Amino acid sequence: MGVGVGAIIVDGGRVLLLKRTKEPEAGCWGIQGGAIEFGETTEEAARRELRVELRVECEIVRLLGITDHILPGEGIHWISPVFLAKIETGTPKNAEPEKHSEMRWFDLEDLPKRRTLPTKNA
Repeated sequence: MGVGVGAIIVDGGRVLLLKRTKEPEAGCWGIQGGAIEFGETTEEAARRELRVELRVECEIVRLLGITDHILPGEGIHWISPVFLAKIETGTPKNAEPEKHSEMRWFDLEDLPKRRTLPTKNA
């Protein structure tokens, strides 16, 4: 069991997603996020993950909810608060190509079918 954090960037009527290359949920589109480091608040962790994965500085707008990310087939259980974030500076780029094969903006009305559980919940 682990504690992670996620952040979803929405710009107008579109959302930024990354396609995962690693388990859990390899091949699915997902929001940005990762493990919370010791001593970090959830919001600090979300901003750090956005900085590391996308090379942008973001404002955390609000908490969207908490996901029990349970994948019995993969032996995974993460507790993940998910935040709505807004880009303050920078242009998003896939800064971790070893973890994400693609990065793309999707219309909120036309999301990909294969999405990670936290992304579906967000």
